[in-house]
Amino acid sequence: MGRIIVFGGGGRAGRAAVREAQGRGHQVTVVVRDPARHPDLASTDAVRVTSGDVTDADRVRVLAVGHDAAIHAAADLTVPPDVFFPAATRALTTGLASAEVNRLLVVGLASVLPTAGGDLLMDTAGYPQEYRSFYLGHAAGAEMLCQAGPELDWLVLSPAGDFDHAGTGTGRYRRATADAASRISYADFAVALLDEIETPRHRQVHLGVEQG
Repeated sequence: MGRIIVFGGGGRAGRAAVREAQGRGHQVTVVVRDPARHPDLASTDAVRVTSGDVTDADRVRVLAVGHDAAIHAAADLTVPPDVFFPAATRALTTGLASAEVNRLLVVGLASVLPTAGGDLLMDTAGYPQEYRSFYLGHAAGAEMLCQAGPELDWLVLSPAGDFDHAGTGTGRYRRATADAASRISYADFAVALLDEIETPRHRQVHLGVEQG
């Protein structure tokens, strides 16, 4: 049993990660900006819910002390993505280092994942462009991880295409290059996240996963 802190535990990917971690017997700290907005999230013996801002390095440090790994599943749509995602990466790399938490799993975006042909998915023909600023914000945050140095054992994990929002868990997934048609359920994505925390196999890279 380990201790895992989940930033952005109120979102769909974050909630799935919390459920999977709890089901595996881990102690989980769920960090949201305002716990009052998530009345269904409640602290228990295995889960602690607390407030925090993933862009605040000092708060990240205070909350992360004593944990074995961190998951970053947070987003703030009220802040420009090219501001929020780099700020979150900056705070996490600084705060986790101070807290001596070395393993970080980041919920990424398929749009900035390479396809089998080598192009980023967002640059392929027909891919929606109305959210391109959001894609680029994610990319900027991920790029900052590459500059964090060897001390931080990070992995960006994303759906290879998109989440199957109505999908149920099968317990199976596989690695995949970006493909707009690819899907994975939140539950199975959480299995992939927790597998990489319990038995790290990939480091300092962005990988895609899809339904197995």
